[in-house]
This record gives sequence, structure tokens and C-alpha cells, in this order.
Amino acid sequence: MNREIRELETIIGYHFQNNRLLSHAMTHSSYANEHRWEKARCNERLEFLGDAVLEVVSSEFLFGAYPKMPEGDLTKTRASLVCEPTLAYCAEEIHLGEFLLLGKGEEATGGRFRHSVVSDAMEALIGAIYLDGGFANAKEFIHRFILNDMEHKKLFYDSKTILQELVQSRFAEPLSYELLKEEGPDHNKSFEVRAMIGEQEVGRGTGRTKKAAEQVAAYNGILKIEEN
Repeated sequence: MNREIRELETIIGYHFQNNRLLSHAMTHSSYANEHRWEKARCNERLEFLGDAVLEVVSSEFLFGAYPKMPEGDLTKTRASLVCEPTLAYCAEEIHLGEFLLLGKGEEATGGRFRHSVVSDAMEALIGAIYLDGGFANAKEFIHRFILNDMEHKKLFYDSKTILQELVQSRFAEPLSYELLKEEGPDHNKSFEVRAMIGEQEVGRGTGRTKKAAEQVAAYNGILKIEEN
């Protein structure tokens, strides 16, 4: 794990004083169970801590970035920033799944790419950085890898809602999604979907779930409509 730890540290730009904290953050409960370790040796407690740190940092960021946004909209925006798909997307950008310690069963069923697993690991990593280097380092990591490129992330994660509103305001035909392809075993499926306005295709997307594929198709549809 030492080589992998150094590689992950290079990717995130933070070097741990206590490498055991990083190993702890990367230890999924399935791995701990398989090795008959006590429950506290998996990353769930660090995930609990990281979730709290993430909420404080994202709240402070939104409070400063949107001085006229009402409380209800701030809450909604924060929820979209710290939700499972968003964190999984951020985790994918740093290839976090590649560094996880998983049990054989979890590995075999695609856990390395499962949104719930990698999003939890992202929060555990935040918790580990907080314990190792304090609030300032955790905040820097969150700003660099989660609160970056906000407009793109908001567009992507609200893509189905935004496309629906665009279609309702600009087109007479209804919006629909059509499943084009579904392949792979149950634990590692791939879906391809297209977004349709009436009979016209406006965007395609692929994903590990039908919902994720629809999200990508909607995002590509928004880009196409805005281009035209």
C-alpha cells in the first residue's frame, strides 16, 4: 500500500504526516470484515467526520459566493454539492476507487466504481486530512477538488431539471428518454440513453445506471440546444 499511498498523495497534492490515517480512509468495511478486524478499523468513522467538515466548508463557501441567495436556495445548492453523485464524480477525477482496500466480494461486484463506496471514501479522505493537517488543509482539498468548477457541476447535476425547463419554454414537443443499450453483468452494467424532444434526438449519454446515463444525455442535450 505504501507505493499507492505516495501516488494518491501526489494526485491530491497533500502529503500525510501519519500515513496510517490515509490507509484507514481507504479501508472499506468489507476489507475489515474479511480480515476480521474490529469495526473501527474501516473508514466509516472518518467518513462521519469528513461529512461534517465538508458541510461547514461548503456552507461557508456558498454564504460568501452568493451574498443574495436566500437560505432555502443555499440549503438546496449545498445538498447538490455534497450529494452522493457529486462526490462520486469528484472521486472519479482523482481515481480514488483505484486506491481502495476492498473485500473480495465487494471487489467482484464492482464496488471500486460504486457511487456509494467512492463517495463515502471521499468523505473519509477529508476526515483523514482534517485529523492529519487541520482545518486549513481539509478546506484547501475541498475547494480544489469539490468546490471547483461550480457552474459546470451545478449544470451537470441539475441537468434533467434544466433540460425539462428548457424544453417546456422553447419547444412544443415533449421531452423523453429512450434506452438504446444495456450490456454487461448485473454487478457491472452499462447503459446508453438518448434524450428526445418529440422525435428528435438532442443528446446521448452512457452510465453505470439508467439514471446516470439519462443525466449525461440531458447535459449533452443542454449543450446542443445552447449552441443552436
